[in-house]
Amino acid sequence: MSASIELKDIHWLIDMVQNIDVGLVVIDLNMNVQVWNGFMENHSGLLTAHVVDKKLNDLFTDIPEAWLQQKLDTIRVLKNKAFTTWEQRSYLFKFKSYRPITSNAEFMYQNVTFLPLTDITNKVTQVCLIIYDVTDVALNKQMALEANQQLEYLSHTDTLTQLNNQGFWRECCRTEYKRHTRTQQPASLIMLDIDHFKNINDTYGHPFGDEVIIGVANSIKENMRETDIAGRYGGEEFTLILVDTALEPAKLVAERIRKSIESLTFNHLGEQVKITASFGVAHITANIANDQSWIKAADLGLYIAKDSGRNNVAVSPH
Repeated sequence: MSASIELKDIHWLIDMVQNIDVGLVVIDLNMNVQVWNGFMENHSGLLTAHVVDKKLNDLFTDIPEAWLQQKLDTIRVLKNKAFTTWEQRSYLFKFKSYRPITSNAEFMYQNVTFLPLTDITNKVTQVCLIIYDVTDVALNKQMALEANQQLEYLSHTDTLTQLNNQGFWRECCRTEYKRHTRTQQPASLIMLDIDHFKNINDTYGHPFGDEVIIGVANSIKENMRETDIAGRYGGEEFTLILVDTALEPAKLVAERIRKSIESLTFNHLGEQVKITASFGVAHITANIANDQSWIKAADLGLYIAKDSGRNNVAVSPH
């Protein structure tokens, strides 16, 4: 009677191991597979008979052998559990993800627990790997991270031009001024304004005015370096911080953007519309006490450019 109960219990245990919704793999210290449950069969396509007594790294060559060996050595010596999460290593076994809710995942994200298995002398002879499918958790966290990054981007971006908005650009300007005071590296600032923009809006309408603003923003993007910092300062006014740039090179950049804007052609109901812009340039000198003074100096250059006929580049006399 007791033997019958014992056999029944063993059958129940085997049935549970085969059908539990986690992967169970037992390997010896030479990485030879001893146990391979139903979860592993279903996701790998390899039956137990195909893997038992075969080295795990021969079966799955993308598992880093040195990394796994170090895990086994640590477990053997310390006789403690070890873990690896999907954030440390996306997966141990590269399985496809089959859950409908995670169908957009290229593979199954996994957490893995390593359990030491000892013999009657308390010597670790095998290690049990428990593989958890955490694809849902991983994707949800990644989606939340992407959403936060998008929100951060939107918080400092002008929606029309995709340039930095005024608030964030001012922060960048303050940061760059501080960097200059610390390193004494040159830095220049360009402010530009679309000429007669009110007439453009009054004549052709605000939607067309938005097209013009977008076109000017694109000209700035096409003529700036990755390290430069562009922004929409407000309305039809734009700004550009030129990092590590002295006055003369900054004037050349402003002139290049001016020519690019002058070459633009916009179409309004068959009519070809041309525009121009005026530019003020200022570099940081001993007379520039802070970032606000730097902005005012560039703005003064812009005023001079407007006053001297527009569609030109002027330098602030500071």
